Amino acid sequence: MLTGELRSQIDRIWDAFWTGGLSNPLTVIEQMTYLLFIKRLDELQHQKENKANLLKRSIEQPIYNPDEYDLRWSRFKDRDPDTMFQLFIQPNGVFEFMRNVGARNATFSKYMKGATFMIPTPRLLAMVVDMLTKVEMSDRDTNGDLYEYLLSKIASAGKNGQFRTPRHIIRMMVELVQPQVDDVVCDPSAGTCGFLTVASEYVRERHEEALYDENHRKHFNERMFMGMEFDPTMIRIGAMNMILHGIENPNLRDVDSLSEANTDFQERATLVLANPPFKGSLDKDAVDDKIRQIVDSTKTELLFLGLIIKGLKLGGRAAVIVPDGVLFGSSKAHQQIRKALIDEQRLQAVISMPSGVFKPYAGVSTAVLLFTKTNSGGTDKVWFYDMKADGYSLDDKRSAVTQNDIPDIISRYHQPADEAGRARTERSFLVPVEEIRENKYDLSINRYKEVVYEEVQYEAPATIIAQIEQLDAERRELLAQLKEVL
Repeated sequence: MLTGELRSQIDRIWDAFWTGGLSNPLTVIEQMTYLLFIKRLDELQHQKENKANLLKRSIEQPIYNPDEYDLRWSRFKDRDPDTMFQLFIQPNGVFEFMRNVGARNATFSKYMKGATFMIPTPRLLAMVVDMLTKVEMSDRDTNGDLYEYLLSKIASAGKNGQFRTPRHIIRMMVELVQPQVDDVVCDPSAGTCGFLTVASEYVRERHEEALYDENHRKHFNERMFMGMEFDPTMIRIGAMNMILHGIENPNLRDVDSLSEANTDFQERATLVLANPPFKGSLDKDAVDDKIRQIVDSTKTELLFLGLIIKGLKLGGRAAVIVPDGVLFGSSKAHQQIRKALIDEQRLQAVISMPSGVFKPYAGVSTAVLLFTKTNSGGTDKVWFYDMKADGYSLDDKRSAVTQNDIPDIISRYHQPADEAGRARTERSFLVPVEEIRENKYDLSINRYKEVVYEEVQYEAPATIIAQIEQLDAERRELLAQLKEVL
């Protein structure tokens, strides 16, 4: 658990970074990520040493050779700030060692290409090292909470917030699809890997005993979680997030998901969890032809849906956040992708979310689509839910409130038989696929929701006029009294 004291210390470090001239929140998190990795390397070396001592053997594949021990966290953390800083920036120093340690098979180092040390002063370096020293790396929950708190800083940093989906929304989507120990979970727009880490937490919570099996554990650590991201900074941040959540060998790919170069995501995933980019368009020549066969568009939100259909195994399922425009857009491409989801795959649910969910950095209305890849249709009825509250105020402050539809959404989704008799005036209801087809595959909930208007009785116009005249007379009388006083 992340204590209030540690949170306050992180806040002070954050302020020190900004005072030192590093104003980009991603840069700050990236620099702290490097330090967390350096600390992790020393912890792994300690584990190897303890194992060697116990077995009375030499250390197998040591991370540090004896002449490199001064570069270990446990050795330099107590040095004075100037000496520590020189150890970092000198040739063959701490930072250079971190970038090159991949030759010795350190998991995270493969994402270190292009890494640059940007902590400007010895004092700031010493402050951050001191703070991170207090975090026990063997405590997965504390590590994960620490990093999640760091990543929450992105959401409060304006334009960079689009990289982060609210954690409670991610958790809702994971609870809806219920990952299993044999799944291959993919996020083709991984960002900070929030979907993958929450899915891993769910599997640990629900299938703890299964992970004692060596094959399941190896699958969990090396093959179960797959992500694509073309921003090298986000790859590093996402990889560290996964490592600190206990995934030993993150399977992340530095690739443009929509391009032909993305050969890993082709009918491999059994489960996709994603919040793809909402804005922007691409040159058609840059998009994989297989995706364009599903949806002929340049809009990223439509192309990612085509990518997900392509990347899922037969029988694979997906939970994807889309902007409302995807639900009712009238263009040929919009109708094409909705038709593909309904007629060629099995669309199960559309959960409409209020526009405040992504505040303070975005006010766009969104929905969650849940579907299964069948390549043969199967959509009979689509479940709609009109979410009004997610447990937080829908303004820029996003303060905790008591109103929260998420538990009801999860409960109702997993009890479909109880939804059959629900009226269109309720929060959730089922719509037959024939009706959706008749409405040009429109998936906006307002198209099908029925609103009951309460009849309001008003006074007769003559009565209202008489009341106004009476108020006017009282006003004139009060004005006359005021004049007498003056």
